[in-house]
Amino acid sequence: MRNLSYPKVGQTKDLKVFISFHLNNQKIRLYSGKRINSSLNPNNHPIEHRLSMANLLAAEVYSHITKGGVLKSYRRETIQSGRLSDLEYLKLALDSKLNSNYSAKYKTTLRYTYRDIVDASNGNTLCADELSAMLNRYTNATSYNTFRRHVNALINEAVNLGMDERDLLKNKSKKAKAKLHKPFRDIGLILDEIKAFNSNLHLCCLLTYGCLLRPHREIRELCWGDFSNDLSQIHLSGHRNKSGRNRIVPVPKYIRENLHAGDLNCNVFSGNQKAYNQDYFKCLWRRFKSQSKLIDTNQTLYSFRHSGAIEIYERTGSLVKLQKVMGHSSLNVSLTYLRGLEVAELTEDDMPKV
Repeated sequence: MRNLSYPKVGQTKDLKVFISFHLNNQKIRLYSGKRINSSLNPNNHPIEHRLSMANLLAAEVYSHITKGGVLKSYRRETIQSGRLSDLEYLKLALDSKLNSNYSAKYKTTLRYTYRDIVDASNGNTLCADELSAMLNRYTNATSYNTFRRHVNALINEAVNLGMDERDLLKNKSKKAKAKLHKPFRDIGLILDEIKAFNSNLHLCCLLTYGCLLRPHREIRELCWGDFSNDLSQIHLSGHRNKSGRNRIVPVPKYIRENLHAGDLNCNVFSGNQKAYNQDYFKCLWRRFKSQSKLIDTNQTLYSFRHSGAIEIYERTGSLVKLQKVMGHSSLNVSLTYLRGLEVAELTEDDMPKV
């Protein structure tokens, strides 16, 4: 290691010992071997033995760094010297993702993905063949592509943090069959049935359909302070919605009639400052669906959002308006969304004539 001086042993006024040295023109002081993953700590020994143990620490640190070993920064996971193994970089990548503003579900999936990669690895170095075998366990194309995307996210983050860049994901994405999302045929009838079942679920479905908000986070976490004074608009900051952008959503009159404003800091559904857990509406919907004769097998809470999107597009014919009200990041996202809905792209007049 260039610009590395041999560590000198020093002692503080309270008789604690340390070693100090220069590495790449930076002065570094260590009181223990923690930053090189060593258990050696001279100050845990009796005072009369500390200096000799500090000399052992100096020799160990010098040998470790000259052989390319890792020296971590003080109270941080960044590296001042040496290189981590692939799996260590992957762990840093996971921690970086977990500290970012992603959904709880996405973070849980990343944790699972990381554990799966670790279990599939025979050593500390990532191997393309091992990753390929791990991915090939997924026979369903959608599951395969989803897992591959999360693996790729961790690898790319690890490369950004210093891991060697190389072709680790040789498996290409699989072509998945398009899934047609089923909208509701009679919104009014279904909403009446839901209203008789549970008022919170009814309001959630109204907001999903009429404001096109996502139920499990954007709607569940709504506070009265997110509404304008006359309840005609909902204001969501970027960290509160999937797109990451600030959104202002109009609230139709038929929804305002079902709103009874409370304290600005209180959650709309729980009535206090804490929102219900993330599975709250999922559980309510499952219970309602089990006793309803109006809901098809594949219809979910998101079917209200699909139905609202179709109604807007068929009425306005504007992709731009649809993009804005859906909170999509681009027109391409809106186009992809429409392809998964029952929106006719051809009419009878477009078909061959005799």
